[in-house]
Parts: sequence; C-alpha cells; structure tokens
Amino acid sequence: MAIIEHPSLTDRQIQILRMLYKISNSTNVFTVKKTQGELARELQLTRQALNIHLRRLREESLIRTGRGFIDLTEKALQVLGAGTSEAFVFLKIQPPQREHVYESISKLPSSKIYRVTGEIDLVTIVPQAQLDSFLESVSGIDGVISTSSHVVISIIK
Repeated sequence: MAIIEHPSLTDRQIQILRMLYKISNSTNVFTVKKTQGELARELQLTRQALNIHLRRLREESLIRTGRGFIDLTEKALQVLGAGTSEAFVFLKIQPPQREHVYESISKLPSSKIYRVTGEIDLVTIVPQAQLDSFLESVSGIDGVISTSSHVVISIIK
C-alpha cells in the first residue's frame, strides 16, 4: 500500500490509520444521501415522525447517521434479506456484438464491470441480492454466449 503524503497528519496518526486498515473488515456500504426533509416527504411523514423512526433504527444498530447521510448496517441488510456478499459473473461475448453487449450490461445493476483478456470477455461484480435479476437480464442480451457466476463466501485479504 503506497502512502500518500498528508502534511496535516503526524507519524502517529499514519501509524493508527495503518493499524485500523490492517484490522478492518471490508464491507459494502449502502448510503442514502438525502435530507430528512426529502425522506419525510417521500414517505409521506412529518419530519418529526421520521426522526422518531430513525432514532429507533439507530438504537437497534440498523443504521448509522451523520450530517447528510444514512448508512444501512450489515444487520439492516440481514433484516431485509439483502446480504452484502458479491458475485462475480464471467461473460463470454460474440466478437461482432461486443459494443452492443458492453452498452447493455453497463445499464444493469453492478458495482464494477471489467473488460478482460483470456477465455472470457467481461467480469462483472454484482451484489448477491441482485444476481438473479442480473442474470435474467443478461440472458436476454443478443451476443452473450455464456455466463459463469461465482458468489463470494469470504474475503481473505
């Protein structure tokens, strides 16, 4: 890991950051960047009523809040049955259809799409909760020869 100079941090602060990074767990974060006023309007609640509900969700460790954001915790994702695992989907594409397929796949729910060399043409990273709908959509794209899906069990590093 390359360290970028940050003049306002001391050597001890860099050491603390390194240690925190080393012992941290990699997770997906689902963040809402709307004001409470916007959320209250969309939910047809008063801001005060929304605040009561958000406080309860915080107490249950289902969300984290800060100025201008709400994060769903892993516990909330479990309650919703959404899980945080990712799936890698490998795609083989007919060469003349590549541009059309790339454009179509870029519109589907995925966190990353890589064009790669070798036996396959694309690697997409898809949230496990959206894997079924992703694969269903991909099956309807003309030019996709085959797919192979692999769900992450755990992150080793």
